[in-house]
Amino acid sequence: MKGARRRVDWHTYFLNIARQAATRSTCDRKHVGAVIVRDKTILSTGYNGSIRGMPHCDEVGHDLEGDHCVATIHAETNAILQAAKNGVMIDGAEMYTTASPCWNCFKLMANAGIRKIYYAEFYRDQKSLEVARRLGIELIDLGGSRTGDAVP
Repeated sequence: MKGARRRVDWHTYFLNIARQAATRSTCDRKHVGAVIVRDKTILSTGYNGSIRGMPHCDEVGHDLEGDHCVATIHAETNAILQAAKNGVMIDGAEMYTTASPCWNCFKLMANAGIRKIYYAEFYRDQKSLEVARRLGIELIDLGGSRTGDAVP
């Protein structure tokens, strides 16, 4: 069809949705979004923010421990919690996130049954990459921030 616009691929589509989720983040130190997907269907989304009912970092400041804001729940964890709250099974699913998972989020993702993790930028935690390799969980850098290679 002449003049038809080319559609984005699935990875770009889901990563764009994760980026949109990140716009809801309430910790201005880093805006992160996450999307859990199975069979090209969105199961859950999340962004980093405070505990429900608590004030947000961008309103009252940060609660820092060791250069990390501990007032927020990370996007990946919020996506898993939203699925659990709504009774959505995520075992065997994939996650798209705007930043590679920290060690705590990675542990939750592994135990929740997430089998592939696509991320847009590498963020701090080498340990997740090393353990993922041992567990057979794929971490795939879609942004080329490290090597651009999958970690099988």
